[in-house]
Amino acid sequence: MPTELKMPALSPTMEEGTLAKWLVKEGDTVKSGDLLAEIETDKATMEYEAVDEGVIAKILVPEGSEGVKVGAVIALIAAEGEEASAPAAAPKADPAPPAAVAPPPPPAAVAPPPPTPAVSPARATDDGDERITASPLARRLAEAQGIDLASLTGSGPNGRIVRADLGGAAQPAPASVAQSAAPAPAPKAATAPFETDIPHEVVKLSGMRKVIARRLTESKQTVPHIYLTVDIRLDALLKLRGELNAGLASRGVKLSVNDMLIKALALSLIEVPECNVSFAGDTLIKYNRADISVAVSIPGGLITPIVTGADSIAISAISKSMHDLAGRAKEGKLQPNEYQGGTASLSNMGMYGIKQFEAVINPPQAMIMAIGAGEARPYVVDGALVVATVMSATGSFDHRAIDGADGARQMKAFKALVESPLGLVA
Repeated sequence: MPTELKMPALSPTMEEGTLAKWLVKEGDTVKSGDLLAEIETDKATMEYEAVDEGVIAKILVPEGSEGVKVGAVIALIAAEGEEASAPAAAPKADPAPPAAVAPPPPPAAVAPPPPTPAVSPARATDDGDERITASPLARRLAEAQGIDLASLTGSGPNGRIVRADLGGAAQPAPASVAQSAAPAPAPKAATAPFETDIPHEVVKLSGMRKVIARRLTESKQTVPHIYLTVDIRLDALLKLRGELNAGLASRGVKLSVNDMLIKALALSLIEVPECNVSFAGDTLIKYNRADISVAVSIPGGLITPIVTGADSIAISAISKSMHDLAGRAKEGKLQPNEYQGGTASLSNMGMYGIKQFEAVINPPQAMIMAIGAGEARPYVVDGALVVATVMSATGSFDHRAIDGADGARQMKAFKALVESPLGLVA
């Protein structure tokens, strides 16, 4: 009996993926550990390894196929000399299983009612009304095309109308039938969200963009955001960065401002542990270390690779980790554990000249720090007005888990660490 190769779940939240490329062909002999295919998830491209040995007897899903459900059979591996046979085809949606068919009406107590033609899709209910029996798919298609189900002949079990019965019918339903069979107005069939006369092109959403849209919508709808902003003087941090880079040049390490801000955020979360949490319904998860998710723009979307234990490692280690993670993120080579999780996030748009913005929380995290551009601004230092390099930082907090006062304490700690940066290397 051939062994079925099924679409793997490459992350806890994966429901479907794209079979990007087959690395084997029918007739190839494989052993455990050999690479079989490249699978694209919503965030990365990952390699699928064989767990059994044998011969690739049949490839059932061609490369480039999108929306392949987790658990779907994609190929068959047979032992030497064994013939492959494709798995039994899944039952079609139409006609529906017999269990879903409405049972025939009970016989009358005195005499049977006049026989009803077997092809009629209507069934009598207890109150004497006629109810049309049709598969859910047939109903949806009929509503979309304006077809009167009462005018059709059902070919399914007990006269049930199925998709094949719709044929080319497309006449609008009479008002009286429409009111009894379909109270809601029929939705308008369309291939695009809206129609426009403006020259345009329709771009199919990638799996990543679909996930981003869903998660951000859920975040704004379900997480009560509170925003706190502080202005931070950067001169001392920029000076220290220059000195550290001079000392690290021989090791090939060059620190960025972002590397130092990751460290500052991590330490501020340890200093104010009330903000290093996740809301979990009737419980609160309190973390003992700070794993910082850092927003990285990649083709087609955004990903947040994680610097694990950023509070306890050197800035140079953070720099090396971010260089590796960002590079592999842009190549789609991150493993799920490298971008799923984290205790808080940092999003820096200063390189684009953005002065200030409010980031959307990435659940189940309870806060994200949004970093604006450092720029020369009038600033009061020791009672005197001077020109300093200042940036604005805005923390977004999940108000279910974090009180405003605790969020303010964490923003104060972050500001102090950036303005007195020796604490970052102590």
